[in-house]
Amino acid sequence: MKTLRKQAGVALVTAIFLLVVLAGLAVAVVSLSSAQQDAATKDEMGTRAYLAARSGMEWALFTALKGGAGTPPANLNCLTATPITFGMPPGTLSAFSVTITCTQPSKGYGDDSPSDPTAGHFRITVTACNQSPCPANNKGPDYVQRQITAQL
Repeated sequence: MKTLRKQAGVALVTAIFLLVVLAGLAVAVVSLSSAQQDAATKDEMGTRAYLAARSGMEWALFTALKGGAGTPPANLNCLTATPITFGMPPGTLSAFSVTITCTQPSKGYGDDSPSDPTAGHFRITVTACNQSPCPANNKGPDYVQRQITAQL
């Protein structure tokens, strides 16, 4: 009978140990699931930001082609950033703001070097992000930004 009394507390200790292990596994599964859901959401937002930037680039290229080759058109001002918004239904690209900037390279590298081969062309940079103004100064944890550049 002495051996039975010594083993009476072993079941309780084993049950508590199993409960602690199972609770730890449950916390790990919930944490992993939450991290994967957050990563999937950010991946989707990154794709939407890229599509918004691509739409802005298509608009800028269309505007540039209307202005004639080699000269920045009046509608695409190369001196200031041009913000555009999308008139789309909620839930698509309407949450993103797009800023288009246009720069012209200098006419030459210096007095002793040959002239710049990109002289007369201009570079269009489109930045799309989910905050306004874009690019945002105060970037939060959910901030997503994509940038596309083209040279004409």
